[in-house]
Amino acid sequence: MILQHADKLKGELTVPGDKSISHRAVMFGSLAKGTTRVTHFLQGADCLSTISCFQKMGIQIENTPDEIRIHGKGLYGLSAPTEVLDAGNSGTTTRLISGILAAQNFNVTLTGDASICKRPMKRIITPLSMMGAKITSRDKNDCAPLLIEGTSLKGIHYNSPVASAQVKSSVLLAGLYADGATSVTEPFLSRNHTELMLRAFGAKITSQNTTATICPDPDLCALEINVPGDISSAAYFIAAGLIVPNSEILIKNVGINPTRDGILKVALEMGGNIEIQNMRTDGGELTADLLVRSSSLHGVTIGGEIIPTLIDEIPMIAVMAAYAEGTTTIKDAAELKVKESDRIAIVSENLLKMGCDITPTDDGMIIKGGKPLHGAALNSYLDHRIAMSFAVAALLADGETEMKDAECVNISYPTFYQDLEDLIRK
Repeated sequence: MILQHADKLKGELTVPGDKSISHRAVMFGSLAKGTTRVTHFLQGADCLSTISCFQKMGIQIENTPDEIRIHGKGLYGLSAPTEVLDAGNSGTTTRLISGILAAQNFNVTLTGDASICKRPMKRIITPLSMMGAKITSRDKNDCAPLLIEGTSLKGIHYNSPVASAQVKSSVLLAGLYADGATSVTEPFLSRNHTELMLRAFGAKITSQNTTATICPDPDLCALEINVPGDISSAAYFIAAGLIVPNSEILIKNVGINPTRDGILKVALEMGGNIEIQNMRTDGGELTADLLVRSSSLHGVTIGGEIIPTLIDEIPMIAVMAAYAEGTTTIKDAAELKVKESDRIAIVSENLLKMGCDITPTDDGMIIKGGKPLHGAALNSYLDHRIAMSFAVAALLADGETEMKDAECVNISYPTFYQDLEDLIRK
């Protein structure tokens, strides 16, 4: 795909539904009694993989233009699939569903695409095994495909070495089936969608500081869920509105959960002009409209407890930093190496090709911004967040930028390029 310079961005848009919340709505709705209705569901490849996995386990799920209807069968209503469960490119599906599968009365093989089969699963295998789970990495490399043999589980208190919502959620979901309370303590608080939504479904779950505790065997009841816009998807338009001159973009109905809003805090710290309007709470999730205007940005240092709240947005933040004056240092983000790609290496590779002064480090990068960038031939490495971040980088670069495998945005934002084009044309 060829990406070109833009003189300005004007207009308003509503980004697709939050990916994390969409995944969880399907999973938890399947384990609840009754029909859960979900509006503004993300129709991306990852979330469709979650639907497919639960359909293979006997859950009737209707995907209509207006809503998703999940006909849940209760906590013990899943049935043995007749084929392998394929999570596609979705780490969320793979890790969260493993916690559920560990306690079933059947065995299953869980796999995914080439990327998933390289991503580390020991981080969930370890705590689930402590609970008594029987999980085997088929290729003996602590990656998928995973053979999961359902068994009885015991409650534990797990001290997670990483702040990861996927690890925390996997253990808490297994805790639904354990013989006692299950707790997870993190070094920093990761996104808390699992805690908020499970509580709304009827689970007894408490949170104190960085520890979440769940009691087993709840009576989960169906809900109506309106998924807020995904702040990770909004991040590309937040950044674009800030760095492209003469721009003004209104992004409507964005989830600004405090465990996810790091991109806003960093953008404001960099000098970004962002107005948070119409703030409200919907289903326990804080949402708002974001008015973004062109701004002169400056470098900042990003690290510590804010990292889990913006880990998926770091490629976009790196691009913002390239166009900001001064030096931006990103640290404590080694988790970027085990995402859909090694995002430290690939962000650095692509920004270097565009003429940026960037130095990758073991846990982040150092970006000396303010130097004009130029178009280049870039590779997304089939990582949707890389493709979208560099589509934004191209808006202010001199000349054309070519992106290989640009269609990978379908994983989380199928209409991304059209939405971007609409803002350029207005």
